[in-house]
Amino acid sequence: MSKSAILSSSIAKKWWMALTGLFLCVFLIGHLAGNLQLLKDGVEAKRAFNEYAHFMGTNIFIKVLSYLTYISILFHAIDGILLTVQNKKARPVKYAYEKPNTNSKWYSRSMAVLGTLILIFIVLHMQHFWYKMKVSSAPMPLHTENMYQPRMVSQGVIEDTVVKVYYTTNGSYVPVAEVTVKGKDFYNNMEEQIKQIQNQYDPNYQPKGENPKIGEGYKDLHSLVYAFFGHNKSDEGVTATDKVGLSANKYALPFVILYVVSMAVLAFHLMHGFASAFQSLGLNHRKYNKLIKITGTAFAIIVPLLFAIIPVVIYLTK
Repeated sequence: MSKSAILSSSIAKKWWMALTGLFLCVFLIGHLAGNLQLLKDGVEAKRAFNEYAHFMGTNIFIKVLSYLTYISILFHAIDGILLTVQNKKARPVKYAYEKPNTNSKWYSRSMAVLGTLILIFIVLHMQHFWYKMKVSSAPMPLHTENMYQPRMVSQGVIEDTVVKVYYTTNGSYVPVAEVTVKGKDFYNNMEEQIKQIQNQYDPNYQPKGENPKIGEGYKDLHSLVYAFFGHNKSDEGVTATDKVGLSANKYALPFVILYVVSMAVLAFHLMHGFASAFQSLGLNHRKYNKLIKITGTAFAIIVPLLFAIIPVVIYLTK
């Protein structure tokens, strides 16, 4: 069989559809495992999520898997469109008598529509988070924490002073006031020292050499997600650590609803697609067809439900 026949035949398209679909199911599990960290509260949870996001964006193996995921999404979508067109061409005239409701579920007959809606959601989702993290030239807030340091205010009176610090990728802390930030890199803040020398000694003084990099910070995706889905737009109950210069999203509720509806669409798409993938690969058998169906139904309900819970909880609590 020629290469063109392998790629263009209906059977080949169904195979590719099944393989990319199952691969994307595995991706959903990994993506969900990382996102569930958003349901935890506190500084440690914020730190863990931003470390996870940094790892996903810098590890070479994860990068390869990410590109494979992007390719799979596009291939799955294009293959689905081609299969839909091919099936319609194969049957240009409908049967004189047919009862689709008795032969199949509505979502199994609407896979192309459901898939298109999911693709639109993916584009929006990536624009709101992935694009801002990896492509946008707009400054991205970096992970900060509050560090408490004792300070003697008078004889025998000691109080804690709050110092805002950056948490670096090598595990150290850098006071915000002491560094200059370029992108996500930290440099010693020499501006005050330079101004002092210029004012007192030489108005034309400029330091020789380059200011060496002293550390690298974590992009604060955690705060970006909370600002996007959170409903609390006032400063009430918000600590200094949470104020990272992100503008409030006045459309938080519509986006939460859109996210939940999109997860419902994904659930119906998976409801048919999971078991159908095994059938397309010829892996169905009467001994374990029931197990595949039960597993597919559970997967189609649990995974989208957990994804949908995340923005709802953030909106209700943040």
